[in-house]
Amino acid sequence: MNILVTGGAGFIGSHTCVALLEAGHTVIAVDNLSNSKAETIDRIKQITGHDVPFYQVDVTVATAVEQIMANHSIDGIIHFAGFKAVGESVAKPLVYYYNNLVSTMVLAMACQKYSVNRFVFSSSATVYGENEVPFIETMDLLPATNPYGATKAMSERILTDAAGANPKLSVALLRYFNPVGAHESGLIGEAPTGVPNNLMPYVTQVAKGKLEKLRVFGGDYPTVDGTGVRDYIHVMDLAEGHVAALNHLTAGVHIYNLGTGQGTSVLQLVKTFAEVNGIDVPYVIVDRRPGDIAECYADASKARRELNWAARRGLAEMCRDAWRFEKSMV
Repeated sequence: MNILVTGGAGFIGSHTCVALLEAGHTVIAVDNLSNSKAETIDRIKQITGHDVPFYQVDVTVATAVEQIMANHSIDGIIHFAGFKAVGESVAKPLVYYYNNLVSTMVLAMACQKYSVNRFVFSSSATVYGENEVPFIETMDLLPATNPYGATKAMSERILTDAAGANPKLSVALLRYFNPVGAHESGLIGEAPTGVPNNLMPYVTQVAKGKLEKLRVFGGDYPTVDGTGVRDYIHVMDLAEGHVAALNHLTAGVHIYNLGTGQGTSVLQLVKTFAEVNGIDVPYVIVDRRPGDIAECYADASKARRELNWAARRGLAEMCRDAWRFEKSMV
């Protein structure tokens, strides 16, 4: 299939481009490069041997999206493009609502106009709010604890209603947990512009000496060691989950958690990183961050059952691959 990947130069998008190409699909990548680099597209070719047509386009602009759809015979869309920092979304809610919701609506309308009936959406475990763990797809969604989570829940609603009005439309809503790691080649990985908002690139930059110490937000949560517990998943496992969802799509709306089903605390991750890579990561515990919850991990059994997909890579591989990529960065 010809798959349009929005946010294709980003962290999860680039790894999914690799997984799609290795599964025999053709990829057209779109990214506005607000938090990514164009050279990532060249690295995807280095890894896979396949050319990827690339458009530097903002997918909130309908005319630009329609031009791409007119240029290529698109069979499906995987939509990653969006802002994703929880703390920033609390500080800049309108920026998040505009970017994340308008992009989803523009793409959904383009699907209708160009008869594209497969849509895979990059959602998030934040849609569950402060629910009981493990999170399972059949749960009632509680109000999101931050605007970022609210944009994901609203995008899910937009796509669900679009599928309700168009019986041919097949939608997969993939709620993922905490992607970390990098491609084993070391050529692509998480390379945020500016100070990282996510834990693993912060850890790797501290290990490298680029940042002085890791700030751990909150040491007084009701968890194993007081630090937040998350379900860390290797980005290549996550990427393969997108391919599985795309290949299994049938009409209607299908929701899947993509996670390992295991919770790991921030300090457990830091300790594993230090042990696996033989390098110290100095840290300091600071106040909790607004919008964060204590524990978040998946019940991932539905994806295993229906998509024949499960995370295969462990925390040690996530830490090793993330550090390999960081060391390769100039």
